[in-house]
Amino acid sequence: MPLNDERPTSTSTSEDQSSDTESLDRHDSVTSSDAELSRQSFMSESSSKHSSPSCSPPKTLTLDEVMASAEDLSKLCLAHEIIVNRDFRLDQPDPPPNSLHKRVKEIVHKAFWDCLESELNEEPPEYEHAIRLLEEIRETLLSFLNPGANRMRTQIMEVLDMDLIRQQADNDAVDIQGLASYVINTMGKLCAPMRDDEVKKLRETPGDIVSMFKEIFRVLDLMKMDLVNFTITTLRPELQKNSVEYERAKFQSIVEKTPSALDETTNWIKSSLEEVLISMPPGPNPTEPGDSLRTLPSPMLVFNTAFVHLLFNGQKIPFPETLMTDEGRLKEMQRHVELLKTVATVLLLVYNNIGDSIFGLPILAEKLKKITSVLLEGMHNPHFNLTEALENISAPICCELNKSLTERNYPPLSSDLQLTLKGQICSIAQENNPIRCVVESRFKQYFMSFLSMPKSNANPPPTPNGLGCVQPELGILAANSVCMINYNKQVYGPFYMRILKKLLFSSEPSPGVAQTSASASIQGSGCSQ
Repeated sequence: MPLNDERPTSTSTSEDQSSDTESLDRHDSVTSSDAELSRQSFMSESSSKHSSPSCSPPKTLTLDEVMASAEDLSKLCLAHEIIVNRDFRLDQPDPPPNSLHKRVKEIVHKAFWDCLESELNEEPPEYEHAIRLLEEIRETLLSFLNPGANRMRTQIMEVLDMDLIRQQADNDAVDIQGLASYVINTMGKLCAPMRDDEVKKLRETPGDIVSMFKEIFRVLDLMKMDLVNFTITTLRPELQKNSVEYERAKFQSIVEKTPSALDETTNWIKSSLEEVLISMPPGPNPTEPGDSLRTLPSPMLVFNTAFVHLLFNGQKIPFPETLMTDEGRLKEMQRHVELLKTVATVLLLVYNNIGDSIFGLPILAEKLKKITSVLLEGMHNPHFNLTEALENISAPICCELNKSLTERNYPPLSSDLQLTLKGQICSIAQENNPIRCVVESRFKQYFMSFLSMPKSNANPPPTPNGLGCVQPELGILAANSVCMINYNKQVYGPFYMRILKKLLFSSEPSPGVAQTSASASIQGSGCSQ
């Protein structure tokens, strides 16, 4: 924690923000050649320890290995959060209200402060607990100092000289109030600007020694968190420079200690590979002279399909291990995709039923979108009744449409048309609703285009027909997801490639791939460059 004349004006400087932006741009601007991870890499049999997953045989894990893997995972999650979340900060831990943890903590603290108060009220006073508190305060203040703050360090050691204070306590001559005042003044010199008011209250609010000690420790705890968050902000640019290598190495360590660490990731990629192979046109007959074996799918097509499948159907499949650090962000994206997909379906039905009389009215479109979004908020909750929500949407939408039509001298909607529109909107709740399926297909098409294009954030693909009303929200959602996905590919690409190669060239081929040796498949498919 820097001194007052050295301390930062905020925990996130413009330089740090610039570094964050550059890092995000770097992750997003993965070119198609980089994103392909190169077909040479795809066919390579060997790579460095941190570039490909381990092939350790199954074994029984010891408790030490489990604990080591948990520690690696904790470090990986923390580093990833610091790197990708520029607003990440640590807050003072606080147990949930009415929890056993909080109750026990309150009882233990009250017992300690009651004991301190009892000792100080004795005749003569007993200072043993107070001296221990001062010693802890001294160590905390010293931990805030920069390495070069020798003058301040010497002063703190002289004033809070524990041997001298104990001698004074033995002779009932210790000035606890004076020492507390010195501690508060020193805290004012060392704290971040945001804590100035807290320190000012300590100075201006006189009270008994026990209450003052309690407040001193409360503010010191806040200062500790400020120091941690300042350190995070300072280290973030350096972490971002080495983020890919660091996260890959940490995950490699987990894989080496946990043989099953890639099971769900393998199933996820296998499902995507089967989907891609089924959609590919039949290849030439390898039994005919001159015909080559079937061309293998592009690795990036397989991976992009896997990520899009996760965004749209991720609630129905186990989460891949390589995405555990982004699980919260991905689940939030899944909820946004589902909400936006339903809003787009409602609006598409409205515009298809009403026709030209409401086209080209951006204000009306925004009103309809807002009504739908508000009434569908929380649709990801397990107890949300989608059918009931869609019924509630129909009435205000018809009311808003009638209002707009009347203002522009158009006849209001007929009762039959309103009834038809309400019925179609309510039918969206059906899983196989054709309009809902069309909208989902166009969403997937848009996300696949976004993932396939280099620098798609700067030059996004055109919005599919019928999704113009949600284009701004769709573009932002796609850009955020692509940024996260491209970074994930950079970190875990070698693991994905190894899994895909094993699936394609194993003794039990995936559907649609002719059973043959790996070398023959490579030559016939043209995978190598």
